[in-house]
Amino acid sequence: GDIIQTRNTVQRQIVLQTVLRMHDHPTADTVYAAVAAEHPSISKATVYRNLNQLASQGEIRRVPVPNGADRYDFNLKEHYHVRCAHCGRVFDVYMPPLDNLIERVEDASGVEVQRYEILFEGICRDCKQQAV
Repeated sequence: GDIIQTRNTVQRQIVLQTVLRMHDHPTADTVYAAVAAEHPSISKATVYRNLNQLASQGEIRRVPVPNGADRYDFNLKEHYHVRCAHCGRVFDVYMPPLDNLIERVEDASGVEVQRYEILFEGICRDCKQQAV
């Protein structure tokens, strides 16, 4: 299946390049819409599968959103996210990572931590201004 292998690689590159271009923490649906605009032959299932693979390989970051669609992030640097509960946009939080966070959690819980996700929630500036 060399041809299939090549096609899969090409499709994965297309999905990866699309996420790398999108700086607004897109959902899988948003990524699919962007891919489909340029490559109508690629199915939604293919885009979803490739997003999952890219995230599990660590090429992009999956940002789980409680009660919402997961988001994808091109930025692999350690950082936190904050989501506006009103409009649903997800913003990056750049600040020094909390010191020894994992060690502190492990010491307090006795659990060996393998991964974690921190998502803050609030109301963004735009939504606050509209409410005034």
